[in-house]
Amino acid sequence: MHPEHIEVLDAAGLATALDWAAAEGWNPGVDDGPAFLAADPEGFFGAHVDGELAVTVSLVRYDDRFAFGGFYIAAPDHRGRGIARALSRVVLERATGRVVGLDAVLEQEATYARDGFVTAHGTTRYTWTPTTAGPPVDPPVDPPVDPPVDARSVGVGILAEYERALFPAPRARFLDAWLAMPSAVSRAVVQDGVLEGWGLRRRCRSGHKIGPLFADSPGIADVLLRALVRDADGPVSLDVPDPNLGARSLVDRHGMTPVFSTRRMYRGPAPVLDLDRVYGVTTLELG
Repeated sequence: MHPEHIEVLDAAGLATALDWAAAEGWNPGVDDGPAFLAADPEGFFGAHVDGELAVTVSLVRYDDRFAFGGFYIAAPDHRGRGIARALSRVVLERATGRVVGLDAVLEQEATYARDGFVTAHGTTRYTWTPTTAGPPVDPPVDPPVDPPVDARSVGVGILAEYERALFPAPRARFLDAWLAMPSAVSRAVVQDGVLEGWGLRRRCRSGHKIGPLFADSPGIADVLLRALVRDADGPVSLDVPDPNLGARSLVDRHGMTPVFSTRRMYRGPAPVLDLDRVYGVTTLELG
């Protein structure tokens, strides 16, 4: 069945998609909407059936070479009718030669494979829950690391340049909005004037998520993780690329529990990224 009407979602439409995502257990951030639209104001789509929004899909185009898809959600009354797949194929036509990435839930991996996506690696979500013992105590770090500063003080341009080997496309406009979220807490490690890692925690419908968590070394990642969970008033989740063995050791050391897994997939040549410095992806919805 094909949708009757396809539209670009505005802020209200995206808010509905985020509510659907919450109902699916994706636990979006409370301030995600404006930041997501900043990434691509025309990157979120809805299809209507019988006059009501039936399915949503996103295709955020970061530049002329790379886009990222997500929000593949059908309202319960419209599942199993092929509407979401039809919308997804229409939206993918807008990629116009770009490599397209996405994070697929395991049940949809085969579906995306039929549309030309190839799995690059897995990603596992880990969750840390505050205990009565309080936050982790900072141990000595060798070599010593300067105390983290507010990442906003570093400047979006420097943060965007730092992630050029960690994300497939420039996205300064999105990062500017990501840092400006009212619920965001960001930290960066700068030593001798050089940025060596940064991370951000945002409040979600339940608890918090950290993303990104980028660092030049396991020690810096550890310092940033401790700083970001220190004053959290609920569970904190981190989406870790499975190939980063240092990140997996980090979450194990801090007693973080694996919750679920996704598959990073690409249609087109997979970008070459320095995943050993990606201790946590920014967001499964936008990459």
